[in-house]
Amino acid sequence: MNQKDAACRFREPIKASAGLKRKTTRLLLPALLLTLLSGCQKEVVPTNSGAAVPATQASALAVATKSEALLALSSYHNKYYNQYGTYGPSFKANYWFDMAKTKRMDFWTQAEAIETVIDAYNVNPTVEYKNKVQYLYHGMRDAYGLTWSNNEFNDDIIWGSIMCLRAYEIWNDGGMLTMARQNFDLVWARGWDTNLGGGLWWKTDKLSKNTCVNAPAVICAMKLYKATGDVSYRNKAKMIMDWMVPRFYVASTGEVKGAMNTSGQIYEGALLYTQGTFIGAANELRPYYSTPDYRAMGLKAMDYARTSLSKTPGGILQDEDGTLDTQGGKSIFARWACIFVKDTGTAANYGPWLDANAAQAWSIRNSNGIMWNLWSIRTSDTENLNSWRTNGGVSMMLNLYRFR
Repeated sequence: MNQKDAACRFREPIKASAGLKRKTTRLLLPALLLTLLSGCQKEVVPTNSGAAVPATQASALAVATKSEALLALSSYHNKYYNQYGTYGPSFKANYWFDMAKTKRMDFWTQAEAIETVIDAYNVNPTVEYKNKVQYLYHGMRDAYGLTWSNNEFNDDIIWGSIMCLRAYEIWNDGGMLTMARQNFDLVWARGWDTNLGGGLWWKTDKLSKNTCVNAPAVICAMKLYKATGDVSYRNKAKMIMDWMVPRFYVASTGEVKGAMNTSGQIYEGALLYTQGTFIGAANELRPYYSTPDYRAMGLKAMDYARTSLSKTPGGILQDEDGTLDTQGGKSIFARWACIFVKDTGTAANYGPWLDANAAQAWSIRNSNGIMWNLWSIRTSDTENLNSWRTNGGVSMMLNLYRFR
Protein backbone atom coordinates (compact mmCIF):
# COMPACT_ATOMS: atom_id res chain seq x y z
CA MET A 1 0.00 0.00 0.00
CA ASN A 2 1.50 3.35 -1.01
CA GLN A 3 1.51 6.57 0.98
CA LYS A 4 -1.72 7.84 -0.49
CA ASP A 5 -3.39 4.52 0.25
CA ALA A 6 -2.31 4.79 3.86
CA ALA A 7 -3.15 8.42 4.41
CA CYS A 8 -6.06 9.53 2.31
CA ARG A 9 -7.99 6.75 0.71
CA PHE A 10 -11.32 7.53 2.39
CA ARG A 11 -12.55 10.31 0.19
CA GLU A 12 -16.05 11.49 0.99
CA PRO A 13 -18.41 14.16 -0.33
CA ILE A 14 -18.43 17.42 1.59
CA LYS A 15 -20.98 20.18 1.75
CA ALA A 16 -20.38 23.41 -0.11
CA SER A 17 -18.98 26.33 1.84
CA ALA A 18 -17.97 29.90 1.13
CA GLY A 19 -14.40 28.88 0.42
CA LEU A 20 -15.18 25.72 -1.59
CA LYS A 21 -18.52 26.14 -3.30
CA ARG A 22 -18.80 22.77 -5.00
CA LYS A 23 -18.90 19.17 -3.93
CA THR A 24 -15.75 17.10 -4.28
CA THR A 25 -14.89 13.54 -3.36
CA ARG A 26 -11.58 14.22 -1.66
CA LEU A 27 -10.57 13.50 1.93
CA LEU A 28 -11.82 15.79 4.68
CA LEU A 29 -9.13 17.64 6.62
CA PRO A 30 -8.85 17.10 10.34
CA ALA A 31 -10.59 19.87 12.24
CA LEU A 32 -7.39 20.85 13.99
CA LEU A 33 -3.85 20.70 12.64
CA LEU A 34 -0.93 19.58 14.77
CA THR A 35 1.14 22.33 16.34
CA LEU A 36 4.58 22.98 14.90
CA LEU A 37 7.40 21.13 16.60
CA SER A 38 9.31 23.57 18.75
CA GLY A 39 12.67 22.34 17.47
CA CYS A 40 12.11 23.31 13.83
CA GLN A 41 14.75 25.75 12.67
CA LYS A 42 13.41 28.93 11.12
CA GLU A 43 14.89 30.51 8.03
CA VAL A 44 15.33 34.25 8.26
CA VAL A 45 13.44 35.87 5.39
CA PRO A 46 12.02 39.33 4.74
CA THR A 47 8.63 39.32 6.42
CA ASN A 48 5.48 41.35 6.05
CA SER A 49 5.76 41.96 9.83
CA GLY A 50 2.11 42.42 10.59
CA ALA A 51 -1.39 41.69 9.40
CA ALA A 52 -1.78 40.57 5.81
CA VAL A 53 -2.86 43.07 3.22
CA PRO A 54 -6.57 42.47 2.62
CA ALA A 55 -7.20 40.59 -0.60
CA THR A 56 -9.30 43.45 -1.94
CA GLN A 57 -6.15 45.60 -1.94
CA ALA A 58 -3.99 43.12 -3.83
CA SER A 59 -3.78 45.24 -6.96
CA ALA A 60 -1.98 47.92 -4.95
CA LEU A 61 0.87 45.56 -3.96
CA ALA A 62 4.17 45.63 -5.80
CA VAL A 63 4.71 42.81 -8.29
CA ALA A 64 6.59 39.90 -6.72
CA THR A 65 10.11 39.86 -8.13
CA LYS A 66 11.87 36.81 -9.49
CA SER A 67 14.33 36.92 -6.59
CA GLU A 68 11.38 36.82 -4.19
CA ALA A 69 9.92 33.85 -6.09
CA LEU A 70 13.22 31.99 -5.77
CA LEU A 71 13.38 32.91 -2.09
CA ALA A 72 9.87 31.50 -1.66
CA LEU A 73 11.04 28.17 -3.11
CA SER A 74 14.14 28.21 -0.88
CA SER A 75 11.94 28.80 2.16
CA TYR A 76 9.69 25.92 1.08
CA HIS A 77 12.69 23.63 0.69
CA ASN A 78 13.99 24.64 4.10
CA LYS A 79 10.88 23.13 5.67
CA TYR A 80 10.02 20.17 3.43
CA TYR A 81 12.89 19.04 1.18
CA ASN A 82 14.72 15.88 2.26
CA GLN A 83 17.79 14.45 0.49
CA TYR A 84 18.09 11.03 2.05
CA GLY A 85 20.62 8.85 0.27
CA THR A 86 22.42 7.81 -2.88
CA TYR A 87 20.85 6.43 -6.05
CA GLY A 88 23.53 4.81 -8.19
CA PRO A 89 26.08 7.55 -8.84
CA SER A 90 23.51 10.20 -7.97
CA PHE A 91 21.20 11.00 -5.04
CA LYS A 92 17.55 10.68 -4.07
CA ALA A 93 15.20 13.05 -2.29
CA ASN A 94 11.59 13.54 -1.34
CA TYR A 95 9.29 16.13 0.19
CA TRP A 96 7.95 15.65 3.70
CA PHE A 97 4.18 15.65 4.12
CA ASP A 98 4.36 18.25 6.85
CA MET A 99 6.78 20.33 8.88
CA ALA A 100 6.89 17.67 11.58
CA LYS A 101 8.30 15.26 8.98
CA THR A 102 5.78 12.56 9.87
CA LYS A 103 5.95 10.83 6.45
CA ARG A 104 6.59 11.39 2.77
CA MET A 105 4.34 13.70 0.84
CA ASP A 106 1.62 11.63 -0.85
CA PHE A 107 2.18 10.22 -4.34
CA TRP A 108 0.35 12.68 -6.56
CA THR A 109 1.09 15.80 -4.55
CA GLN A 110 4.77 14.77 -4.42
CA ALA A 111 4.74 14.70 -8.22
CA GLU A 112 3.15 18.15 -8.29
CA ALA A 113 5.68 19.58 -5.84
CA ILE A 114 8.48 18.23 -8.05
CA GLU A 115 6.84 20.09 -10.93
CA THR A 116 7.32 23.30 -8.94
CA VAL A 117 11.09 22.72 -9.01
CA ILE A 118 10.79 22.08 -12.74
CA ASP A 119 8.97 25.42 -12.99
CA ALA A 120 11.87 27.05 -11.15
CA TYR A 121 14.35 25.53 -13.60
CA ASN A 122 12.23 26.66 -16.56
CA VAL A 123 12.35 30.30 -15.44
CA ASN A 124 15.81 30.22 -13.82
CA PRO A 125 17.88 27.31 -15.19
CA THR A 126 20.54 26.56 -12.61
CA VAL A 127 22.51 23.43 -11.81
CA GLU A 128 20.92 23.38 -8.34
CA TYR A 129 17.37 23.12 -9.68
CA LYS A 130 18.36 20.68 -12.40
CA ASN A 131 19.95 18.39 -9.83
CA LYS A 132 17.01 18.66 -7.42
CA VAL A 133 14.66 17.58 -10.21
CA GLN A 134 16.76 14.46 -10.75
CA TYR A 135 17.10 13.67 -7.06
CA LEU A 136 13.35 14.01 -6.47
CA TYR A 137 12.62 11.86 -9.53
CA HIS A 138 14.95 9.22 -8.11
CA GLY A 139 13.02 9.46 -4.84
CA MET A 140 9.78 8.67 -6.69
CA ARG A 141 11.40 5.64 -8.34
CA ASP A 142 12.79 4.54 -5.00
CA ALA A 143 9.44 4.81 -3.23
CA TYR A 144 7.04 3.58 -5.91
CA GLY A 145 8.99 1.62 -8.51
CA LEU A 146 8.87 1.96 -12.28
CA THR A 147 5.18 1.20 -12.85
CA TRP A 148 2.30 2.12 -10.60
CA SER A 149 -0.41 -0.42 -11.34
CA ASN A 150 -1.06 -0.90 -7.62
CA ASN A 151 -2.40 2.67 -7.44
CA GLU A 152 -6.17 2.59 -8.04
CA PHE A 153 -6.31 6.30 -8.94
CA ASN A 154 -5.75 6.83 -12.64
CA ASP A 155 -5.29 10.56 -12.11
CA ASP A 156 -2.40 9.90 -9.70
CA ILE A 157 -0.59 7.94 -12.38
CA ILE A 158 -1.15 10.65 -14.98
CA TRP A 159 0.16 13.37 -12.62
CA GLY A 160 3.27 11.28 -12.05
CA SER A 161 3.72 10.69 -15.76
CA ILE A 162 3.52 14.41 -16.55
CA MET A 163 6.20 15.05 -13.94
CA CYS A 164 8.44 12.44 -15.59
CA LEU A 165 7.93 14.00 -19.02
CA ARG A 166 8.72 17.49 -17.78
CA ALA A 167 11.84 16.13 -16.05
CA TYR A 168 12.77 14.40 -19.32
CA GLU A 169 12.57 17.76 -21.10
CA ILE A 170 15.36 18.93 -18.79
CA TRP A 171 17.49 15.80 -18.51
CA ASN A 172 16.87 13.90 -21.77
CA ASP A 173 16.96 10.77 -19.61
CA GLY A 174 15.41 7.80 -21.40
CA GLY A 175 14.36 6.27 -18.10
CA MET A 176 12.15 9.27 -17.37
CA LEU A 177 10.49 8.96 -20.77
CA THR A 178 10.02 5.20 -20.41
CA MET A 179 8.44 5.61 -16.98
CA ALA A 180 6.00 8.18 -18.33
CA ARG A 181 5.13 6.13 -21.39
CA GLN A 182 4.60 2.85 -19.56
CA ASN A 183 2.38 4.43 -16.94
CA PHE A 184 0.29 6.42 -19.43
CA ASP A 185 -0.20 3.22 -21.43
CA LEU A 186 -1.26 1.45 -18.24
CA VAL A 187 -3.94 4.08 -17.56
CA TRP A 188 -5.16 4.02 -21.14
CA ALA A 189 -5.48 0.22 -21.11
CA ARG A 190 -7.47 0.08 -17.88
CA GLY A 191 -9.17 3.48 -17.95
CA TRP A 192 -10.52 4.18 -21.46
CA ASP A 193 -13.69 2.55 -22.72
CA THR A 194 -16.86 3.42 -24.61
CA ASN A 195 -19.13 3.64 -21.57
CA LEU A 196 -20.61 7.15 -21.42
CA GLY A 197 -19.31 7.62 -24.95
CA GLY A 198 -15.62 7.35 -24.05
CA GLY A 199 -13.32 9.02 -21.55
CA LEU A 200 -11.05 7.74 -18.79
CA TRP A 201 -12.35 6.42 -15.51
CA TRP A 202 -11.08 8.20 -12.41
CA LYS A 203 -10.40 4.96 -10.48
CA THR A 204 -10.23 1.26 -11.15
CA ASP A 205 -13.69 0.86 -9.56
CA LYS A 206 -15.10 2.67 -12.64
CA LEU A 207 -17.70 4.72 -10.79
CA SER A 208 -16.96 8.13 -12.32
CA LYS A 209 -15.21 9.84 -15.21
CA ASN A 210 -13.54 13.03 -14.05
CA THR A 211 -11.82 16.08 -15.47
CA CYS A 212 -8.99 15.55 -12.98
CA VAL A 213 -7.78 12.54 -14.97
CA ASN A 214 -8.98 13.36 -18.49
CA ALA A 215 -7.60 16.91 -18.83
CA PRO A 216 -4.12 16.00 -17.48
CA ALA A 217 -4.16 12.92 -19.73
CA VAL A 218 -4.49 15.21 -22.76
CA ILE A 219 -1.41 17.12 -21.59
CA CYS A 220 0.46 13.88 -20.92
CA ALA A 221 -0.43 12.34 -24.28
CA MET A 222 0.62 15.46 -26.18
CA LYS A 223 3.95 15.57 -24.36
CA LEU A 224 4.47 11.90 -25.20
CA TYR A 225 3.72 12.66 -28.84
CA LYS A 226 6.26 15.50 -28.89
CA ALA A 227 8.88 13.37 -27.10
CA THR A 228 8.47 10.20 -29.20
CA GLY A 229 6.94 11.31 -32.51
CA ASP A 230 4.33 8.56 -32.07
CA VAL A 231 1.18 10.08 -33.55
CA SER A 232 -1.03 7.59 -31.70
CA TYR A 233 -0.50 9.67 -28.56
CA ARG A 234 -1.70 12.84 -30.28
CA ASN A 235 -4.71 10.92 -31.55
CA LYS A 236 -5.50 9.75 -28.02
CA ALA A 237 -5.21 13.31 -26.71
CA LYS A 238 -7.70 14.45 -29.34
CA MET A 239 -10.06 11.57 -28.55
CA ILE A 240 -10.07 12.50 -24.85
CA MET A 241 -10.68 16.18 -25.57
CA ASP A 242 -13.41 15.42 -28.12
CA TRP A 243 -15.16 13.39 -25.46
CA MET A 244 -14.59 15.85 -22.63
CA VAL A 245 -15.60 19.16 -24.26
CA PRO A 246 -19.31 18.45 -24.90
CA ARG A 247 -19.73 16.90 -21.46
CA PHE A 248 -17.72 19.11 -19.12
CA TYR A 249 -17.00 22.40 -20.87
CA VAL A 250 -19.77 25.02 -20.72
CA ALA A 251 -19.23 27.07 -23.87
CA SER A 252 -21.40 29.97 -22.73
CA THR A 253 -19.39 30.63 -19.56
CA GLY A 254 -16.07 28.77 -19.82
CA GLU A 255 -16.76 26.68 -16.72
CA VAL A 256 -15.24 23.20 -16.73
CA LYS A 257 -17.30 20.72 -14.71
CA GLY A 258 -15.50 18.17 -12.60
CA ALA A 259 -17.07 14.73 -12.63
CA MET A 260 -19.75 12.48 -14.12
CA ASN A 261 -21.24 9.36 -12.54
CA THR A 262 -22.12 6.09 -14.29
CA SER A 263 -25.54 7.49 -15.22
CA GLY A 264 -23.94 10.38 -17.06
CA GLN A 265 -24.96 12.94 -14.43
CA ILE A 266 -22.56 15.77 -13.58
CA TYR A 267 -22.01 15.95 -9.83
CA GLU A 268 -19.02 18.28 -9.44
CA GLY A 269 -18.49 21.83 -10.65
CA ALA A 270 -15.33 23.74 -11.45
CA LEU A 271 -12.28 23.68 -9.19
CA LEU A 272 -9.00 25.48 -9.73
CA TYR A 273 -6.91 22.43 -10.54
CA THR A 274 -9.39 20.99 -13.03
CA GLN A 275 -10.03 24.39 -14.63
CA GLY A 276 -6.27 24.87 -14.92
CA THR A 277 -5.54 21.50 -16.51
CA PHE A 278 -8.34 22.01 -19.04
CA ILE A 279 -6.63 25.29 -19.99
CA GLY A 280 -3.37 23.36 -20.27
CA ALA A 281 -5.01 20.68 -22.42
CA ALA A 282 -6.50 23.27 -24.79
CA ASN A 283 -3.09 24.92 -25.06
CA GLU A 284 -1.36 21.64 -25.93
CA LEU A 285 -3.81 20.89 -28.76
CA ARG A 286 -4.04 24.48 -30.03
CA PRO A 287 -0.98 24.45 -32.35
CA TYR A 288 -2.06 21.21 -34.06
CA TYR A 289 -5.76 21.71 -34.78
CA SER A 290 -7.60 24.66 -36.29
CA THR A 291 -11.02 23.29 -35.36
CA PRO A 292 -12.40 23.39 -32.82
CA ASP A 293 -10.86 26.65 -31.66
CA TYR A 294 -8.84 25.52 -28.65
CA ARG A 295 -7.38 28.96 -28.13
CA ALA A 296 -10.89 30.38 -27.72
CA MET A 297 -11.75 27.59 -25.28
CA GLY A 298 -8.67 28.35 -23.22
CA LEU A 299 -9.48 32.06 -23.16
CA LYS A 300 -13.03 31.37 -22.08
CA ALA A 301 -11.84 29.02 -19.33
CA MET A 302 -9.35 31.66 -18.14
CA ASP A 303 -12.13 34.25 -18.08
CA TYR A 304 -14.31 31.95 -15.98
CA ALA A 305 -11.51 31.47 -13.44
CA ARG A 306 -10.97 35.20 -13.24
CA THR A 307 -14.66 36.00 -12.72
CA SER A 308 -16.06 32.96 -10.91
CA LEU A 309 -13.19 31.08 -9.23
CA SER A 310 -11.93 34.24 -7.57
CA LYS A 311 -13.33 35.75 -4.40
CA THR A 312 -14.40 38.78 -6.38
CA PRO A 313 -14.33 39.13 -10.19
CA GLY A 314 -10.75 39.75 -11.22
CA GLY A 315 -9.60 39.32 -7.64
CA ILE A 316 -7.80 36.73 -5.55
CA LEU A 317 -8.33 33.04 -6.31
CA GLN A 318 -10.72 31.21 -3.99
CA ASP A 319 -9.24 29.19 -1.13
CA GLU A 320 -10.64 25.67 -1.73
CA ASP A 321 -9.44 24.69 1.74
CA GLY A 322 -12.06 22.03 2.47
CA THR A 323 -10.08 18.93 1.50
CA LEU A 324 -6.47 17.86 1.45
CA ASP A 325 -6.34 17.32 -2.30
CA THR A 326 -7.88 20.65 -3.27
CA GLN A 327 -5.73 22.70 -0.87
CA GLY A 328 -2.96 22.95 -3.46
CA GLY A 329 -5.22 23.60 -6.43
CA LYS A 330 -3.78 27.09 -6.91
CA SER A 331 -0.40 25.50 -7.63
CA ILE A 332 -1.73 23.53 -10.61
CA PHE A 333 -3.88 26.38 -11.88
CA ALA A 334 -0.97 28.84 -11.75
CA ARG A 335 1.29 26.54 -13.79
CA TRP A 336 -1.04 25.88 -16.71
CA ALA A 337 -2.61 29.35 -16.72
CA CYS A 338 0.79 31.04 -16.92
CA ILE A 339 2.03 28.66 -19.63
CA PHE A 340 -1.13 29.45 -21.61
CA VAL A 341 -0.61 33.19 -21.17
CA LYS A 342 2.99 32.92 -22.38
CA ASP A 343 2.17 30.72 -25.36
CA THR A 344 -0.82 32.79 -26.50
CA GLY A 345 0.71 36.22 -25.90
CA THR A 346 -2.11 37.29 -23.60
CA ALA A 347 -0.09 38.82 -20.75
CA ALA A 348 -1.64 42.25 -21.32
CA ASN A 349 -5.05 40.73 -20.56
CA TYR A 350 -4.32 38.29 -17.75
CA GLY A 351 -0.94 39.43 -16.44
CA PRO A 352 -2.19 42.08 -13.97
CA TRP A 353 -4.61 39.61 -12.42
CA LEU A 354 -1.97 36.89 -12.04
CA ASP A 355 0.54 39.47 -10.77
CA ALA A 356 -1.94 40.55 -8.10
CA ASN A 357 -2.45 36.97 -6.94
CA ALA A 358 1.31 36.37 -6.62
CA ALA A 359 1.81 39.63 -4.73
CA GLN A 360 -1.07 38.81 -2.41
CA ALA A 361 0.30 35.34 -1.68
CA TRP A 362 3.72 36.76 -0.84
CA SER A 363 2.16 39.41 1.40
CA ILE A 364 0.71 36.75 3.74
CA ARG A 365 3.96 34.77 4.24
CA ASN A 366 4.95 33.93 7.78
CA SER A 367 8.32 34.47 9.47
CA ASN A 368 9.65 31.36 7.68
CA GLY A 369 8.65 32.66 4.25
CA ILE A 370 5.91 30.02 3.99
CA MET A 371 2.55 30.82 2.36
CA TRP A 372 -0.54 28.78 3.05
CA ASN A 373 -3.53 28.73 0.69
CA LEU A 374 -5.62 31.29 2.59
CA TRP A 375 -4.32 34.32 0.76
CA SER A 376 -6.22 36.92 2.81
CA ILE A 377 -4.82 35.81 6.20
CA ARG A 378 -1.23 35.87 7.42
CA THR A 379 0.19 32.34 7.41
CA SER A 380 0.41 30.72 10.83
CA ASP A 381 3.81 30.54 12.51
CA THR A 382 2.71 27.76 14.86
CA GLU A 383 0.64 25.23 12.89
CA ASN A 384 2.19 22.07 11.49
CA LEU A 385 1.47 23.04 7.90
CA ASN A 386 1.35 20.38 5.22
CA SER A 387 3.53 20.76 2.14
CA TRP A 388 0.71 20.65 -0.43
CA ARG A 389 -1.26 23.39 1.29
CA THR A 390 1.78 25.68 1.13
CA ASN A 391 2.82 25.01 -2.48
CA GLY A 392 0.39 27.27 -4.34
CA GLY A 393 2.01 30.61 -3.58
CA VAL A 394 5.43 29.31 -4.66
CA SER A 395 4.00 28.07 -7.95
CA MET A 396 2.14 31.31 -8.62
CA MET A 397 5.22 33.45 -7.98
CA LEU A 398 7.55 31.28 -10.09
CA ASN A 399 5.23 30.77 -13.04
CA LEU A 400 4.70 34.51 -13.48
CA TYR A 401 8.21 34.59 -14.86
CA ARG A 402 7.18 32.53 -17.86
CA PHE A 403 5.69 35.68 -19.37
CA ARG A 404 7.09 38.59 -17.35
